[in-house]
Amino acid sequence: MGITIHPSNNITSGQIYLSTILEERKGKFLGRTVQLIPHVTNMIKERLFEIAKKDDLDVLLIECGGTVGDLESSIFLESFRQFRLELSKKNTALVHVTLIPYSKAVGQQKSKPTQHSIKMLQSAGLQPDIIIGRSEIPLEEDIKNKISLFSNVSKKAVISNPDTKNIYEIPLFFEEQNLGDFLCEILDLKAKLVSFNKVTNFSEWQKTIELFRKADKSVKIAMPGKYFNITDSYISINDALEHAAVHQGHKTDLKMINIDENLDIEKELSECDGILLTPGFGRRAVEGMIKSADFAMENKIPFLGICFGAQLFYVAYCRKYLGLDGANSTEIDPETPYPVVNLLESQKVVTEKGGTMRLGGLDITIKKGTKLFEAYGKKEIKERFRHRYHIIPDYISNKVEGNELIISSTDESGAIVNSIELNRQDHWMVGVQFHPEFKSRPFAPSKIYSEFIKECIRNRTKRLKFN
Repeated sequence: MGITIHPSNNITSGQIYLSTILEERKGKFLGRTVQLIPHVTNMIKERLFEIAKKDDLDVLLIECGGTVGDLESSIFLESFRQFRLELSKKNTALVHVTLIPYSKAVGQQKSKPTQHSIKMLQSAGLQPDIIIGRSEIPLEEDIKNKISLFSNVSKKAVISNPDTKNIYEIPLFFEEQNLGDFLCEILDLKAKLVSFNKVTNFSEWQKTIELFRKADKSVKIAMPGKYFNITDSYISINDALEHAAVHQGHKTDLKMINIDENLDIEKELSECDGILLTPGFGRRAVEGMIKSADFAMENKIPFLGICFGAQLFYVAYCRKYLGLDGANSTEIDPETPYPVVNLLESQKVVTEKGGTMRLGGLDITIKKGTKLFEAYGKKEIKERFRHRYHIIPDYISNKVEGNELIISSTDESGAIVNSIELNRQDHWMVGVQFHPEFKSRPFAPSKIYSEFIKECIRNRTKRLKFN
């Protein structure tokens, strides 16, 4: 959406319960029994009103995750019921997103789960204004009629949300069904002039979608990691790579390499155009990830290491070119003779693990003449971090002819290394402690991901030429 949202916009039941208890401890309720209704639900409503007021919003879009009927979401649904009661009719719209499964056995879509879901919603005192049906294929007319009949909504309020080749096409699909106009009708919103924006200007969004549709070449990226048993583990990285690639006329062919002891790393990486070493933590699969960085250095394959991936790139370099056998992160080997990655100074006194990392958007100072500077084109940037361990720069002063590793960015004090890279003219190899994928957008790809993809495309062109 192109909006940078404050952490207060993410509301969990744990936050609400804690805030309620702290308010009780301060004497806000004057000894009265603290109850889910009204005290907890009031806390939710206060948070939501505060966000709308602080950001001076015309419309506040609230998503309640989970499934209707879950205990976790019950207090939020009750808060919505109270909202609907307290505010005038034109001030709220309730959109219910529900799954419409397709039964291959009978060759039709089934509405029964949606009927049950809406009954649960109605039993909580909430009548949806719009129903959006998630499905493999567009909703059939008879299913729309059935959902309308059993859900007490008009047929035009039943919106199809099918699987698409690209998720960014969904707003176009909604527009074809007049969802925006219908929402404006419910909320009594009138059209107004808006300033130019690549998200809110519909024609600009269409141009972005065309980039995705027209990308007809492929670039193969290897992603060695250890969390591929969950599909969405690296979703932000996958999207950032895709954003960068389509702006250069390519689609990404991502090779997810689940590292284990028996894996032939060189064989897995040999046919890839670039390597992205993934973030993570813990000892499992670390040696295989270090070998991946080693392979990239040896064969001059474009390489981008993210957070933990950057740290393991550094470990690989120290072992390979500085001769520091056994070099490691103290997270992995507390007894390593060469602790080239260690806890941040601020983390050495931390005993509580909750919310104590070096976390969030922080200023970065980039050195001119580096690959990172070439990517961003400026000296000062801000990216998001999430780490306790960091690269120890003491070992970087050792220069290796033709394979020199340099610090390309630091924090404002110069004490914390934010990125490293190999100072090679013929090889692009960069490791960043931050997570640039978190700021990537389909219409504005991450600068460093874009530079990485460019190098991967160059490498692919060169490989195909010589093969």
